[in-house]
Amino acid sequence: MTQSYPLLPLRDIVVFPGMVVPLFVGRDKSVAALEAAMEASKDIFLLAQLDPACDDPEGDDLYDVGVVAQVLQMLKLPDGTVRVLVEGAERAKLTALREEGDYVVSDVELIEPETVAGTEVTALMRQVSDQFGEYAKLNKKMGEDNAVDLSEIDDAGQLADTIAAAISAKVSDKQSILTEQSPLKRLELVMAFMEGELSVLQVERKIRGRVKRQMEKTQREYYLNEQLKAIQSELGGSDDGEGGDEIAELAKKIDETKLSKEAEAKAKAELKKLRGMQPMSAEATVVRNYLDVLLGLPWGKKSRIKKDIPKAQEILDADHYGLEKVKDRIIEYLAVQARTNKLKGPILCLVGPPGVGKTSLGKSIAKATGREFVRQSLGGVRDEAEIRGHRRTYIGSMPGKIVNNLKKAGTSNPLFLLDEIDKLGQDFRGDPASALLEVLDPEQNDKFQDHYLELDLNLSDIMFVTTANSLDLPQPLLDRMEIIRLEGYTEDEKVEIAKRHLIGKQVKDHGLKKGEFELTEEGLRDLIRYYTREAGVRTLEREIARLARKSLRKILEKEVTSVTITPENLGEFAGVRKFKHGMSEDEAQVGAVTGLAWTSVGGELLTIESVTTPGKGEIKTTGKLGDVMNESVAAAFSFVKSRAPQYGIKPSLFSRKNVHIHLPEGAVPKDGPSAGIGMVTSIVSTLTGAKVNPDVAMTGEVTLRGRVLAIGGLKEKLLAALRGGITKVLIPEENVKDLAEIPENVKEGLEIVPVAHVDEVLEHALIDKAGPIEWTEADDLALHSGSGAASGGTVPTAH
Repeated sequence: MTQSYPLLPLRDIVVFPGMVVPLFVGRDKSVAALEAAMEASKDIFLLAQLDPACDDPEGDDLYDVGVVAQVLQMLKLPDGTVRVLVEGAERAKLTALREEGDYVVSDVELIEPETVAGTEVTALMRQVSDQFGEYAKLNKKMGEDNAVDLSEIDDAGQLADTIAAAISAKVSDKQSILTEQSPLKRLELVMAFMEGELSVLQVERKIRGRVKRQMEKTQREYYLNEQLKAIQSELGGSDDGEGGDEIAELAKKIDETKLSKEAEAKAKAELKKLRGMQPMSAEATVVRNYLDVLLGLPWGKKSRIKKDIPKAQEILDADHYGLEKVKDRIIEYLAVQARTNKLKGPILCLVGPPGVGKTSLGKSIAKATGREFVRQSLGGVRDEAEIRGHRRTYIGSMPGKIVNNLKKAGTSNPLFLLDEIDKLGQDFRGDPASALLEVLDPEQNDKFQDHYLELDLNLSDIMFVTTANSLDLPQPLLDRMEIIRLEGYTEDEKVEIAKRHLIGKQVKDHGLKKGEFELTEEGLRDLIRYYTREAGVRTLEREIARLARKSLRKILEKEVTSVTITPENLGEFAGVRKFKHGMSEDEAQVGAVTGLAWTSVGGELLTIESVTTPGKGEIKTTGKLGDVMNESVAAAFSFVKSRAPQYGIKPSLFSRKNVHIHLPEGAVPKDGPSAGIGMVTSIVSTLTGAKVNPDVAMTGEVTLRGRVLAIGGLKEKLLAALRGGITKVLIPEENVKDLAEIPENVKEGLEIVPVAHVDEVLEHALIDKAGPIEWTEADDLALHSGSGAASGGTVPTAH
C-alpha cells in the first residue's frame, strides 16, 4: 500500500526504526517539509543521500530504502536553521518523488517487519550481544551500560537495528543493514561489521598502550615535578613558583647556550640533580653556583679580530713612544692573522724594569687587535688552585682565575694579561708556575681542565701576554713563551713620553686649566737628570704630579695666575736635587773603578773600590757579594798574580800585602760575573798606584787567561752610563753585534770601545799606567828564601 510523506534527505547519517535522533536542518526544502509534517500527522520520510555534498538531491541521488519517522520536537534557531528531534518508526521503500510547493513529497511502500524465533536465532542474538559488549569496552565513545540495555530486547530485528545504530560504520554499510529485511541476515551483517571494528579497535588499543608507555615517564616526571613545586611552594611560604621558574630558566639557558657536547651533558646532569633537591639546601646552592659559572662562560662568543694593519700601527704609536720591537711583533701577528685567519693566539712575555709600560702596552695590544682586555696579577700567588680552581668537594670552592676572567671578558678570544709572572710563589699548596705550563702551552691549552668545572676548555684562541721584571722563572715556563725585552728609556725618549702623555695627564688629573701650567723642555730635562734615576717613567710621573700640585696651590692662593717651570725655578717646586748628573767623584783616584750592572729595575753604575793592607797576599771582599761575584774576584786576583811583572807589580808584594775589595751600598745584594774586568782594573790600580780615569765605565767577564767574555743587558748598562755622565764605556768585543739595537742618541753620547783582552782595558782605564818590570827565577828563589828565614821555621799559631 502506497503512502505519501514529506521528504527529509539526510547527510552522513542513517536512521533506524526505534532510534531517536536530533537533527539540524538548514536547507529551505527540508525546513518546508518539516513544517508540512508538523501541520499534518507529524510523520516524515527520512532518506539518506548517496552524495553528502549534493544540496538539491533528486531520485538518483537518494537510496531506495528509508525510515518513516515521527517528529517529536522542532525548534527554530536564530541563525535560520531548525533543530528537530525525530524517532524512527518503520522501514519504507521509495517509489516516486514529486514537488508540492516548497518541499518534496515522497510516495513510499511500508515494509512489514519479519519475526523470527528458534534456538539458532537466540544463539546468534546472544553472540551478537556479547560481541557488542566487547566492542563497547574498547570503544571509549560509548557508555558502559549499552550492553545491559540490549538484554531487554527480545526481537532479533530490533536488536540488529539497535546495534547498527550504535556502532561506528560507513553510511553505505549502515544503509545495507537498513535495506536488508531478514532479521537473521541483519544480525550477521552487524556481527561482520563489529568484527572488523573490533580488530581496528584492538590495534588502536595496542598503539595507545605503546604510546602511553612511551609518554608515561615524561608525564610521571611532569606530574611529580608539579607536586614537588607545590610542596616547595608550601614549605617556602610563597606561591609564585620561583624555584620552578629558576629551573625552567636554567633549562632554557642550557638549550640556548652553544655548549660543547661534554658541557651540555654535564649541565643537563647537574640540572636533573637540582630538580630533586630542596631549594634552600647546601647541595642545591653548590649545583646552582656550578651551573651559573658553566653557563656564564662565553661558549661560542668571539670578538671580531681587527685586520687593519695601518690602523693598528697608528693605535700602538699613539699610545706608546718607542718600543719598536714589540710593535713590530704585534703587527706581524696581525698580518698573519689577516692572511690565514687560523693562527693560534701567541704567548708573549714582556720583560723589563718597572715603569717602562708593560701593562699599558697590553691594553694597547688589545685595543689594536679588537680583543677584550682582562688582567690578572700573579704577584704573591702561592696556591695552584688560584690557576686551576678548587675541586667542588671543598666548602667554598671556586673556579680558578683563568675561568673567572674568561667569564668576565664575555668572549672566548680576549687578550689575557698575566702580570708579574716572575713574582709567583710556591709552598705546600702547590706550584702555580707549574700549573701555568698547561695554560701557556699552545699544544695543550685547547683542552685546559679547571678542577671546579671538570670540563675541557679551549684557551687556544686567547692571546696571552705576560709581564716580568726578570727572567727568574722555571725553564719549562720560559720555553713556552716568546720573550720580548723592554729596556729602559733614554733621556730623549723620556722627554717625548712626558710631553706626549705624562704632563697632559697630570694637568687633567689636577684640574689645571689650559695655560695655567707649563714645563719647558729644559726644565723637564733637569727634572729627569737630577730628580729621577730609573729605567721607566713612574718616578718622573710622580715628580710631574708634585710640580702640578705646588703650581695649583700657588694659583689658588692668588700668588700667580700661571706657572712656567724652567731650570732656574725647578728647585723651588721640586725641592733639593736628589742625584748628581755625572760621576760621583770628579777626580781620578787609585783603586776606584766604575762598573756597570744590570738589575731588575734597569742598569746601574757600580763603584768598585780596593785598598791594600799589611798581610800575606790574601783577598777580602765586602759589600754583600754573591757567590758568582766572589768567584769573579778570585779569578781576577789570580790573573793579576800570574801577570804581576807585566803590570809593574813585584810578586814579592803579595807576600806582605792583602787586598780588600769593597762595593759600596753594602746592604744591597750584588752578584754576577760581568764586573770581572772592573775587579782586575781596581786590583792593578791599587797595587801599582796608577789612578783610574773617572770618565770610563766598563763591563765584561774575565777569564784566567785575561780574555773578556760577553755580557747581557747591554742597553740598560749603556743607558745607566749615559745617565751617570760617563763619556767612555768599555764593552766586550763579542757584544759589538748588540749595538745594532742601541738607540742612535745613546751611541752618539758615549764613546763605546770594544775590548777583547784585559790589557786593552788597562790601556783605556789607567792614567800613567806602570810599565812591565824584570823579574827572574833568581828573584823568586830569593823571595822564597827570605820569607822562610823571616818565618824562622816556626808554625804560626791561629788565634
